[in-house]
Amino acid sequence: MREFTDAEIIDCLRNRQSDVVQYLFKRYLPMIRFMVYKAGGSSDDANDIFQDGLIILIDRVDRDDFELTCKLKTFLYSVCNNLWLNVVDKRKSAENFFHRKLDDSTEVDFTDELDQKVYQDLVFEIYETLDPVCQQILKLYWEGYSPTEIAKMLGYTYSYVRKRKCECHAEVIRRIQNHPDYKVLERTEESFQR
Repeated sequence: MREFTDAEIIDCLRNRQSDVVQYLFKRYLPMIRFMVYKAGGSSDDANDIFQDGLIILIDRVDRDDFELTCKLKTFLYSVCNNLWLNVVDKRKSAENFFHRKLDDSTEVDFTDELDQKVYQDLVFEIYETLDPVCQQILKLYWEGYSPTEIAKMLGYTYSYVRKRKCECHAEVIRRIQNHPDYKVLERTEESFQR
């Protein structure tokens, strides 16, 4: 396998030469797999994270002001590690978001718990299908960051963050309302209310 320098990789990515992408997969995917496996992820998780990391790398390389201040391997690892930590956080947040805090004296209704689990799985499933930018922006909003802070953290303009947040939020709601599982839950709730 031909070795590429960091500068050659950046030039090849800018020129959309596919052989360098194959090189990056062969050279660095095993490192990302190990990192994801170590934290309880799967092979699919590692592949998704690596592909998302490459998309971010290509996006950054395409910017006129891009300057590599470390080894490309370190940069790619850092991007993938942050993406993976976000996935882990999202999974934990989704579990915690729908977990009910019940008083000891309150009788537990198993149908409520089941419904909450379905809602939780539904939101997580839809969140996972959003593009990485939507996922990042929504996650940071949910964590309480302001649009200005998010714009600085992600390198976007304030207006772009506000616009994308609205679009992403609307997309999540639309997908939830159109999901077959949601429609079943909605009909079930309506029948109990009669």
